[in-house]
This record gives sequence, C-alpha cells and structure tokens, in this order.
Amino acid sequence: MVVFTSEGGIVIVNGELFVIHELRHQGLSISAIARQTGLARKTVRKYLKQGLQAPRYGPRAPRAQLLDPYRAYLRERVKAYPRIRATRLLREIRQLGYAGCYSQLTAYLRDIRPALDRGFEHRFETAPGEQAQVDFAQFKTDFTEQPGRVRVVWLFSLVLGYCRWLTGQFVHGQHLASVLRCHMRAFEELGGVPRQILYDRMKTAVLGEDEARHVIYHPRLLELAEHYGFSPRACAPYRAKTKGKVERPFSYIRDDFFLGGCFANLEDLNTQFAQWRHSLANERCHGTTRRVISEAFTEEQPQLLALPNGPFNAVLSLQRRVSHDGMVSVNGNLYSVPDRTRRRDRIDTASVQNALAGIAVGQGFTLPLRVRQAKMNQDRTWRGDVKVTMNRRDLFKFSSGAAVGFALAGSAMRSGFAADGDGADTPRSGPISLSGNENSYGPSPATRQAINEALTRTNR
Repeated sequence: MVVFTSEGGIVIVNGELFVIHELRHQGLSISAIARQTGLARKTVRKYLKQGLQAPRYGPRAPRAQLLDPYRAYLRERVKAYPRIRATRLLREIRQLGYAGCYSQLTAYLRDIRPALDRGFEHRFETAPGEQAQVDFAQFKTDFTEQPGRVRVVWLFSLVLGYCRWLTGQFVHGQHLASVLRCHMRAFEELGGVPRQILYDRMKTAVLGEDEARHVIYHPRLLELAEHYGFSPRACAPYRAKTKGKVERPFSYIRDDFFLGGCFANLEDLNTQFAQWRHSLANERCHGTTRRVISEAFTEEQPQLLALPNGPFNAVLSLQRRVSHDGMVSVNGNLYSVPDRTRRRDRIDTASVQNALAGIAVGQGFTLPLRVRQAKMNQDRTWRGDVKVTMNRRDLFKFSSGAAVGFALAGSAMRSGFAADGDGADTPRSGPISLSGNENSYGPSPATRQAINEALTRTNR
C-alpha cells in the first residue's frame, strides 16, 4: 500500500486517490468530492491535477542558522584537534558573537568530527602458572529449605589465564572474610598458586590510588599475597575487557548451570556447582583455546607455585559502636556487652596468647565475652554461666569505650567453615566452651587469669 502526504499533513492512500478520480469521472464537483472523502478542496484539486502518478518530494531547502558564520572556524578547529570538547568550542564562538544554543553546535560537530579508529582487540594471553583472574557475580535464588524467600548469593570465581580452569564458590556476601576464605579454598583445589592475580576495583582488594596514581591495595590482601607468594594486580577502572577470562564465564554459568536449578541451601548449591564444574565446565573444549580445559590444566598445574607449609593466620577487626542501651549489632543481631565497657575509657592492650582454645589472636587484648542474642533484653550484667558460639569465632575486642571490635581468627578459618559453605558468617547455636570442653561454659581458668591481670594493669 502506497501512502501519500498532502501539504496540509493529510495522509492519502492509493485507494483514496483512485476514489477521487472515479468520483470526478462520475461528474461530481470538487466540493462534493471533498465532502464525501473528508478531504480539503485544495487537496482534491491537487491530486486531480497531478493524475494517478505518485507525488515526488524533494529535499527541503536549508534554512539559515545562527551557527552558519562559524562553520568554517569550527571545521578548522576540529581538523587540527579532532577530540576537542564541544564545551570549549562553545566558549570560543561565544566570544566571537555566537548567540545560538549548545545542541545546535553538538549536532554540527557530530557531522564533521572524524570517527575514532578503534582498531582490533588485542587478545592477552599468559604463560602457564603466570596469572589468574578473580571476580564476583550476583545471583538470586529461592532455596527449598526457605520457600518463598528470595536470597541473594554471590559467586566468587577464579579462572586460570592459560588453561581457563574454572574454580569458585557461592557465598552470602563479598566482605573481606569471604574473599580471603574463597582464595584459600581455590588455592587448595588448584593444588598451587598463580604468580599473579588480576582484580577489578572492588574495595576488598583495592582501596584507591595515591597522589602519584599508584594503586593502594587492601593490607589484608597483601598479607594473603605475601603468605602464598602471589602478587595482586588491579585492572584499569571501567575496563571490564581487561579481565574477560573471568567475566565471560558468568553468563555460561548462569545459563548452563544456575537457571532452572533446584537448591536446598547454600551448601547444596556449592555441591552441585562443584559437580557441574568437574563433570562439564572444566571438561569441555574451550571456544578460544580450542583445547580441553582439563588437559590444559594438567600442563599448567606443575607450573603453579607450591602451597605454603602452614595456614594463613590473620585477625580481622570490624568496629562496632555500643548503643545507649549497651548493645552491639553483628550481622543484624543485637548482643549485650558488660556495663563496665561504657564506663572504661580504654582497656589495656596487653597480649593474651593462646587464650582461646589455641587460637592465636596476636597483639591486642581480647576479652572472651559470651555472645548471646539479646533482642528486647535490657539486662547488661556480666554473667559467666552463659554459652559462647565458638563456631562463629566471634571475639569481642574493646579498644575504647565507644567502639567494639569484632575479630576473626584466620587460623580457625581453614577448619570449621566448610560445614555450610559460608557458615562463619551465619549465627550458630550450641554451648561450646572456650576451653574446649563443650559441657562447660565461660573462659578457662588460664584465660580468666590473663584477663584479670590485664584489667588490673588497666585500673592502675
């Protein structure tokens, strides 16, 4: 169907054009044809005059613009400096007398500015054992153990640059403790450590840049890197293609494994993910290297750095402020603290070695407080007959009267967190003693003695 447009903006289809000529052939006047068709008389007269030939429309004559006197100047400036900003050119022609708008200038610059020659993408390959890439991706799921509740989980992924071997796990969050634990598990699965790991600008890896634009890495990540012998490297900001080897598999994981899956809990999700990786993902022929990933991994694995003899030990402190009713918030739960905490300006930072079931807490006085949930509970008294959830490894460290620290013993990370994938971040229950006897509550006598000696020095 052909559509014609009259000067008045009325759309004429080819059928109506034939009707106009047929009515005229029957002897009707122009006014009668206009009444029957609903068109203007000028429109009827126009199409009767031109016959059945389709109208031809030419380009509109260009109208004069306020920018016309400055076009030659703009062409010269753009030719000399192709990437000069439009805002600067606007200031320059304003000084020359231009009174038009900014959009008129940008529309003209789009026509005369030369296109960027982006060139071809350069694929970056590394030698065996040289580099791995790390990133997180967000997933949403509905665990069958908690139906009707959508949970957000994060996938930590580490991909070896040479063979494209994929390892990773799902966790509840991207906080520093999860990042360190995920690294340790990935290294254990690989049976070695790559010499370099590439990160994006996530805060658990990169804190920012100094005045000389040198990258400032997180000190705990540097401690992990020193322990395992790898060097961290941050990719350029807003440049996801820099670590495409770990970015690209996320869509493959989502489409081939995650979508349509049924998972009971986080532990079941990680179990199925491990089975899928070992049976499918790492046994396929990679589309870029054209090699079976597992076969290439057997070539790269001997080139990885050997695992260190001992575990990685670190103490991570998270500051918590004591509320006016003597509570601290940890993972959404409220816990009570002793009354003397708010009255004491500063507690002596004496070292308590091996005070908590053989866990080295390093420098800093750590009070082995009992941890109990205290929702709507105003009792803030110190009681020694209550339980401590040792599985959480929650050690409350008092550094001032206004802030409470939350310490994580890194030596305990490697034994005990494998129960539910990320269980160290989930509140547990069950009476477990600080002295190792699960039938007794409260600190051991040696721990109490160390605490009392530190408090005595503080009170002096």
